[in-house]
Amino acid sequence: MTSGNTQKPVPQRPGTASGNTPPRSWGRQPVELPPPYDRALADYGAALSGSPLAESSRAKYLSRVRGFLAFVAEASADGMLDGDALTDPAAATWAVRDYRRHLKNGRRAATTIDNVLAAVDDFHARSALAVTPARRERAQRRTASKALDERQVRRYLREVEKNASARDAVIALLPYLAGLRIGEVVALDVADVRISARKGELRVRGKGHGGGKIRTVDLHPDLRTMLQTWLQARAVWPGAATAAALLLNARGGRITDRAARNIIVRLGTAAGINDDPTEPFGPHVLRHTFGTQLVRAGKDLILVAELMGHERLDTTRQYTLPTSADRAAALGALITDH
Repeated sequence: MTSGNTQKPVPQRPGTASGNTPPRSWGRQPVELPPPYDRALADYGAALSGSPLAESSRAKYLSRVRGFLAFVAEASADGMLDGDALTDPAAATWAVRDYRRHLKNGRRAATTIDNVLAAVDDFHARSALAVTPARRERAQRRTASKALDERQVRRYLREVEKNASARDAVIALLPYLAGLRIGEVVALDVADVRISARKGELRVRGKGHGGGKIRTVDLHPDLRTMLQTWLQARAVWPGAATAAALLLNARGGRITDRAARNIIVRLGTAAGINDDPTEPFGPHVLRHTFGTQLVRAGKDLILVAELMGHERLDTTRQYTLPTSADRAAALGALITDH
């Protein structure tokens, strides 16, 4: 809701999308979108239908994009847009900035604004329109989370293959090959593992109230093999006949978060990749490596967000940021006389 106080007109920079008078529909949505905005929303909905997002998540994205398109449609009808925001990247960029300003004037929470902008960014990405993302309300990471490079990954995998037990190998690789949080690893039950001759999947309970949102993660072939090996070994483990937990401790109870974390840290130390005290190695680094590799391989952000159990697309977007190594490597491209 906008303030009831009279405001002085704010001069606009040349080329901005909005004038001094806000569109008539600020604070409400029209019942129907006029063409061609209705077609743009329908095309976006069709693109989302092929994504792995849950139905509720797709509905949220569609609703947020619909609100943006309603704003743009009315601004265009009032002659307040400089260019076609559906085809002109510059006009679309200005429209997004104005919509962000509109949301702020409506006293929307920073988190709400950022979630809306993430959906609008996704809409433009799927329309192949090169729109500059609007500045977020909350502080952004300027460097990607720590992730292992290719050499470190291979050293870690070889250490796991050489020295980890069947149980410890599963613990060590679930964050890297499935993107699980360590809390999600220890919360797995035997019933959450579904393996057939050619494929497998995990039912993962995410973080949050009431056990968090449940998502399904396909198993990497290497992880499927290791799980099969562990399930065979688990059959003779203490407490195996009565315990629901997939991963057991020596007494037959569910392994703790701390114990699982220590297994991963120990293997990383043995592999020689835990030598930076400012960025200690742990399961979170393996999970970040999972996300970083998928994003940098060009995988869809919504797909990666779903695999990792992210509620906000901006959380996944951190993996598109440069790492410290990227910045250092960039300087190596400079020509010097030495």
